[in-house]
Amino acid sequence: MAPSDDSVPLGPEGLSPSEGPGLARHVVGLPGVLFQSVTFMAPGAAVATSLAVGAGYAGGALSLSVGLTLVAAVLVAVSMGQLARHLPSAGSIYTYPAQGLHPTIGYLVGWGYAMISGLVGPIVNLLIGYFVGTILNQEFGWSFEATWIGFMLLAMSLTALIGYRGVRLSTWFGVILGAFEMVVFIALSIWLIAHAAPGGNTLQVFTLKFANVKGYHGTSGVLAGSVFVMLAFVGFEAAAPLAEEAREPRRNVPRAVILSCVIVGVFYLFTTYAASAYVGPAHLQSYGDLGGGSPWILFARKMWGLGWVVVFLAVVNSFFANGNSALVASTRTWYAMGRIKLLPSAFTRTHRRFSSPVVGIAVQALATVVIALPLALGYGPVDAFELLATILSAVMIAIYIVINLSSFGYYFRRQRDEFNWFLHFAIPIISSLILIPVLASALGVGSSIFKFVSPLPYPISLAGIVVIVWFVIGLAYLAFLLARHPERVTAMGTVFE
Repeated sequence: MAPSDDSVPLGPEGLSPSEGPGLARHVVGLPGVLFQSVTFMAPGAAVATSLAVGAGYAGGALSLSVGLTLVAAVLVAVSMGQLARHLPSAGSIYTYPAQGLHPTIGYLVGWGYAMISGLVGPIVNLLIGYFVGTILNQEFGWSFEATWIGFMLLAMSLTALIGYRGVRLSTWFGVILGAFEMVVFIALSIWLIAHAAPGGNTLQVFTLKFANVKGYHGTSGVLAGSVFVMLAFVGFEAAAPLAEEAREPRRNVPRAVILSCVIVGVFYLFTTYAASAYVGPAHLQSYGDLGGGSPWILFARKMWGLGWVVVFLAVVNSFFANGNSALVASTRTWYAMGRIKLLPSAFTRTHRRFSSPVVGIAVQALATVVIALPLALGYGPVDAFELLATILSAVMIAIYIVINLSSFGYYFRRQRDEFNWFLHFAIPIISSLILIPVLASALGVGSSIFKFVSPLPYPISLAGIVVIVWFVIGLAYLAFLLARHPERVTAMGTVFE
């Protein structure tokens, strides 16, 4: 359905238009769209945190966890790219299943993505505060709690300000920051490999030989580690909500989704292998301790002396770029849901000059104060991060599986002349089969279904309960919508262009 002019998407009949000029139209080129996904994955920060946490479960088999997850993620990216070719929409994540499967499935995906895209900002701001607070406490004796709270709120405010100034600034900011963080970590990885421990340079890290963490031996360790590895991949889909603001979205969005996944995945393999080589794969479990901020800060101190400051800045830079791209993705998704009245229409309110969704930006900022701050004060920043990260991973893994099914459904039902058994059936099935046991582990139900899966510890184990409660609320709201406003659910399949 086409809008009446180039700036105000009206949506389905009976639904109100945007409040303000709407989103900017076709202003972001391929580099900006690509790095929207790259920086959402936060490659530098992921190496320093979520991959490090994953080592606490996978041990010396962390590289195997990364490799398996990379395969699954690339296959999902291919399925998503196939859908993006025909369905360019700010509501992409829910539009795909709404068209490929059923509008109610699209609603459930949108409900889940609305939550987890809003969680990324609080997670990132929390980690910025934690890392800066840890370093300033260690180096200068500053109060840890006061410092991490202060810098968390500062990061929240700066991210909101950049998002407020519009998508062009946000995406080019992502290009610059994303390139910087990757160059720094690649350089340090080369140093680590050059100073590898005896026997550290071995391809056996891609086997189960070093999956030796107590309680997580073998396959169970690789799967538990994959929960946090998948967190490091979450975000390759973030280019899709830019479809209405991207130039040539049918070409650039699929390219960005797949390329970002491949580029960052290879980056993860290289950096993970480097850490394993330096520490020694038999001792990689110790790499999972974030007590000093990150093991990569310790690596940099040993390799580069005062150059560790560059790595520290790269990590903080990566978190900040992640928060910036997360804000873009979440506010565009909320905008699309507000446009069809699944969320309050206030989410469609955009700035007259910058075309930025101002209400969504304010809500994203508020989430840091309402969600991240109480959890961090109650459980501590590290446990709060791991809990929120597991919730995010669990929901996104489920969404990726649905996206796979949507690719098959869409091409089999709606684009039959283009249907390809390998692209639209084999790839989605293989990817989903890899992801299902990882999802079971994240939800804490793995041990009852798969004997080779071990449950995650408290408070991370609360993630499954949180996810279930969120979707119970979502189902209740869905029942209300189907009874009173069924056209809003049906509208999830609408492509606004």
